[in-house]
Amino acid sequence: MLEVAVIEEPAAAEASLDPLRSRLLAALTEPASAAMLAARLGLPRQKVNYHLKELERHGLVELDEERRKGNVTERVYRATAASYVISPSVLAAVSPDPARSPDQLSARWLLALGSRLVQEVGALLTGASRARRRVASFGIDAQVRFASAADRAAFADELAQSVATLVSRYHDESAPGGRSHRVIVGLHQIPAAQPGPGAEQDGTRAEQDVTGTEQAGPGTEQAVTRADQEDPR
Repeated sequence: MLEVAVIEEPAAAEASLDPLRSRLLAALTEPASAAMLAARLGLPRQKVNYHLKELERHGLVELDEERRKGNVTERVYRATAASYVISPSVLAAVSPDPARSPDQLSARWLLALGSRLVQEVGALLTGASRARRRVASFGIDAQVRFASAADRAAFADELAQSVATLVSRYHDESAPGGRSHRVIVGLHQIPAAQPGPGAEQDGTRAEQDVTGTEQAGPGTEQAVTRADQEDPR
């Protein structure tokens, strides 16, 4: 079982978003038959069996084993992954495009960068899985609490300069056999579950408080937190 699988087909995405099928996927992190799932979830076995067949057809569950019980063969299924991510490629022409409106201070642009990250890394994982290879990547996840908006702006400026310096040092456009990697650097507030007094709730203000990416070298984009990519060839 994969830790994470990327759903790239619209029909598979639709199947995974069905509430009942989503429950079945969650239950099938441990192998189970239709009868076992029906008892566990309090559903008719025939209904469970139908939805299992649909999930299997879209590659979201697979046959784990077959057990003989008298004259009956019990089919035991398991999910193909512990969790799933739907690639923005499912939306095709309406998926976010970071090239459309590059704006470092736009939360929507940062979201478009994240969408492209999911799409590109998802494609890499799919190809690597087929080729039985690993994807070379790197990620950093950190939290920082700023005392003021001025400190946040200063941090963003220093971070952008540091990344630009690193990219300029290592970027080699003409390197024979070199492989291009994407660096994404982003800074955003962590959503509060229940905003307290004085919390910023205005959408425009929140968007202005987000710092996105910095252009650093010829043909290179930067932003936070991932260098990805070794072609699974």
